[in-house]
Amino acid sequence: MSRMTEDNLVQQTTADYMRDSLGWEPVYAYNSEDFGPNSLLGRTSRKEVVLTRYLRKSLERLNPGLPNSAYEDATREIVEYSTSQSTLATNRGKYALLKDGVQVSYRNVQGELKLERLRVFDFDDSLQNHFLCVRELWIYGDIYHRRADIVGFVNGIPLLFMELKNVHKDLRHAYEDNLSDYKDTIPHIFHHNGIIVLGNGIDAKVGTISSKYEHFYDWKRLNENDPGVVEMETLLKGVCDKRNFMDLFENFILFDDSPGETVKILAQNHQFLGVNRAIESVKNRHERLGKLGVFWHTQGSGKSYSMVFFTRKVHRKIGGNFTFLVVTDRDDLDTQIYKTFAGCGLTNHEKDPCRASSGDDLRQLLSEHKSYIFTLIQKFNQAVDPNTGYSLRDDVIVISDEAHRTQYGLLALNMRNALPNASFIGFTGTPLFQGDEKTKQMFGDYISTYDFQRAVEDEATVPLYYDARGDKLGIATNDLNERIAEKLEEFETDDINVEERLERELRRDYHIITAEKRLKQIAQDFVIHYSNAWETGKAMSVCIDKVTTVRMYNLIQDEWQKRITELKSNFPKIHDMQEFVYQQRQINWMKETQMAIVVSEEQGEIEKFRKWGLDIKPHRQLIKSGFETDDQKRLDIESAFKKESHPFRVAIVCAMWLTGFDVPSLSTLYLDKPLKAHTLMQTIARANRKNEGKNNGLIVDYCGILKNLRAALATYAGRGDEGRGGDGEDGRDPAKPDEELLADLVESIAFVRAFLHEGHAPLDDIIEQTGFARNAAILAAKEVANQNDETRKRFEVMCREVFKKFKACLNVSGINAHRNEYDAINIVYRSLQEDRDLADISDIIQKLHGVVDQAITTSNQRIGESTTPYDISKIDFDRLRKEFERSSAKNTTVQNLKNVIEKRLRRLLMQNPLRTDFQQHYEEIVDEYNREKDRLTIEKTFEALLKFVEGLNEEESRAMREGLDEESLAIFDLLKKPNLSAKDVKRIKQVAVELLRILKDEKLKIDHWRDKESTRDAVRVVIRDFLYSDSTGLPVDSFTDEDVDEKTDLVFRHVFWAYPIVPSPVYV
Repeated sequence: MSRMTEDNLVQQTTADYMRDSLGWEPVYAYNSEDFGPNSLLGRTSRKEVVLTRYLRKSLERLNPGLPNSAYEDATREIVEYSTSQSTLATNRGKYALLKDGVQVSYRNVQGELKLERLRVFDFDDSLQNHFLCVRELWIYGDIYHRRADIVGFVNGIPLLFMELKNVHKDLRHAYEDNLSDYKDTIPHIFHHNGIIVLGNGIDAKVGTISSKYEHFYDWKRLNENDPGVVEMETLLKGVCDKRNFMDLFENFILFDDSPGETVKILAQNHQFLGVNRAIESVKNRHERLGKLGVFWHTQGSGKSYSMVFFTRKVHRKIGGNFTFLVVTDRDDLDTQIYKTFAGCGLTNHEKDPCRASSGDDLRQLLSEHKSYIFTLIQKFNQAVDPNTGYSLRDDVIVISDEAHRTQYGLLALNMRNALPNASFIGFTGTPLFQGDEKTKQMFGDYISTYDFQRAVEDEATVPLYYDARGDKLGIATNDLNERIAEKLEEFETDDINVEERLERELRRDYHIITAEKRLKQIAQDFVIHYSNAWETGKAMSVCIDKVTTVRMYNLIQDEWQKRITELKSNFPKIHDMQEFVYQQRQINWMKETQMAIVVSEEQGEIEKFRKWGLDIKPHRQLIKSGFETDDQKRLDIESAFKKESHPFRVAIVCAMWLTGFDVPSLSTLYLDKPLKAHTLMQTIARANRKNEGKNNGLIVDYCGILKNLRAALATYAGRGDEGRGGDGEDGRDPAKPDEELLADLVESIAFVRAFLHEGHAPLDDIIEQTGFARNAAILAAKEVANQNDETRKRFEVMCREVFKKFKACLNVSGINAHRNEYDAINIVYRSLQEDRDLADISDIIQKLHGVVDQAITTSNQRIGESTTPYDISKIDFDRLRKEFERSSAKNTTVQNLKNVIEKRLRRLLMQNPLRTDFQQHYEEIVDEYNREKDRLTIEKTFEALLKFVEGLNEEESRAMREGLDEESLAIFDLLKKPNLSAKDVKRIKQVAVELLRILKDEKLKIDHWRDKESTRDAVRVVIRDFLYSDSTGLPVDSFTDEDVDEKTDLVFRHVFWAYPIVPSPVYV
């Protein structure tokens, strides 16, 4: 047996490491598991996922002296689940039971009714739990069964699930090919799951049952100061160490409802390490004189969740009656943080008020021993005697979030006096800059750092690039920026008459930066730049003040319409069909795009804007009411901007949304507001959130803040990160992103070139050749890609990397040098996609005819252009075989034929669940094809696929031969059984047709009938009664009562799946 199998290289190595280094007990279950109380694992069947033998022992050990009924009730509560709940909902419920204990009732020896909460785990001494690592565990679902690579049981509960691939496999395969399937086929293995690990023996990532692949993360460090190492061993040490594992399960898992749908969050590596450091500060708060320190984790790295992890663990592990006072200096930031805490179930202002509405309300809340209170620092607006204060408790912890500007001065003094014995911790996405000594005096020094560079290296955020367009356009205000930035920091704290105060104190400087001519030039450039980069994501334009946001909105709207007209006028000059279609899509996107200004409300604003000849009312109406949706409801502007698919793509702001506002699809920030230090870094970090297909964020600078940016980055990028063994300054200049972007693009193109060159299909042939020679070069490239399923996937991944990086360079001056390479790669990729998307037997025949007959017209047709389909029933398969023998594109032809079959097979299986034998036969053909690729195998595969297609043709016409349609044929197949007479078959066909008609006319028309138990039961009753009836049902002599019950279940399951609505989407 080969020593290089997935089992030996990864599974066994992992299990051995779990045993030898981490102390887990190993069991190899594959083909060696027996069943019964004294069996290998104590399971009675392969459906069981909780090892009740180990669970019962733990319950008795952790909760001694209770009657058997208490342990049995607790076990039953843990094991049983509702089939009507989603996997995630069940997981959430089980997590609460496992973490907080299972409440049971019993009668003691005196006959008194007692309530007891039974512990499932020993969280105080993790080593006292039983840790079991089971390899190759068979798990049976209702329909399917799967074998899990490794399942980790703690006290019999399956808390850990590992999906492992061989060392050469990308981890994405573990997620897409296996984990996703398991969640569909054996979902109950995840009901109790805490942590999922994807690994290949070298790399590994960790996540939860609700995590998309992009949200599975590396675990690179065991200590915060370690240099990061991406390796599976580090992850196992960090996550599966017994103490760490139980700490993660108990204190670092959240369920958050605030995104609109529930997501399960597991702390990332830096959050786990940082929060535990903060916990130690709380334990030593008296020795630290209440200065708990500064928790600096860069924006986009999950700082709000870190706050939740921190506060929740303090309450759970340190005990006492702590009150956390969360202090910010902006309404929008306060709302964002509150929503995170509320979404995670820690607070509910409606049921238990916790958000201060005034200074007096804040004083009242602090007197009530609340767990959480949220306030603006501006609510500390009264002088306070420190001897009496609002509260003299020493178990109040003040969390200051992004409030650097307000940590000194009267407001901060009032807060200190109001809470003289409180402890203070600063959570921030920006570091302590020079001149922040007062911040250090208030909080102490760093307790945890996770800087900009490390976040990018760990892929917690995307890199940010910088484009100094203000300098290029000659509109930068370099010499004014420092003065304006200082005044803005001063004035925006209280957000009153910023425009008037700027104009009064800066006069000429303010008029220069807000001059109509300058703003118009920026608007023109914005429209050209963003419309060129239209596929990259959403955009935010940052202006100096509120009035300027409305002026800029009007200017951009005007230029936007001009740009659409200009693009339309180019149509007569476009002779390339691809370019025509691309530009039409671009215009449609521009027409759909919606824009809005987002500014805070102030008294007297109508008159203030009227003086500038502006109307704020329609903008304020939109801010308050949101956008109208297709169903005539309203969607608030914040949710609309966060929703990637919503056409609200351009937000024009001045202060709101610059902090604490996460929009992963925001890719470009247009900055025309002089900023510095914390505010500058908080603002530009709006564009660094991870999102699918997002390569980087881009900062477009119109006012020339490069000097301030360099000064900020000197601190921001790497200070305090001892783990890299340096001072955090690596010499990178943020003003040179173009070269870096182009270098990334060149590298990705080189990989495609090398791939095609190895297959003797040079990319330059596509670029340089013309006419038929160029078409032949494209076909040759497709042949190289289509060697097998693996090579095709690899080639497509490389192509998508080119497209992503090319998109990031759209506004880089050197991009045109790579346009031909991009076009050549794109045409091969698109041709492959069109083969898949437009796959049709007749299309394959037509292409083969072209090879044999040389009957190619001289019109310059595009590759992959759709053709008039042939009548499949008239295919001459003998002719097709001869043409294949002479074809030079056998790989591509086989792939195309596979695409055709997969499409048809998918549709046939959807329409009739009893066609699985076709699927199995097809998979056997493909497996043999992928194993060995010589000329004989390719031709043999083609022959097998042709025979398979003939079989599909027979199956597709069967409904007509039976005198039925596809819908009634599916019911007929489910109802029939072997050895029926012709008379019975005829009767069953009538039953199938009439039963389906009645269901579609009545019960299946009920809106959302599948969601309610009563309507589901009504459908089942109609089926059962109809089939059982002597007059309408199945032949009495041929079908027993048990047969009728079985057929009722089969038909109900099919109807439940295929008819969510009428008409059925499966048969449309």
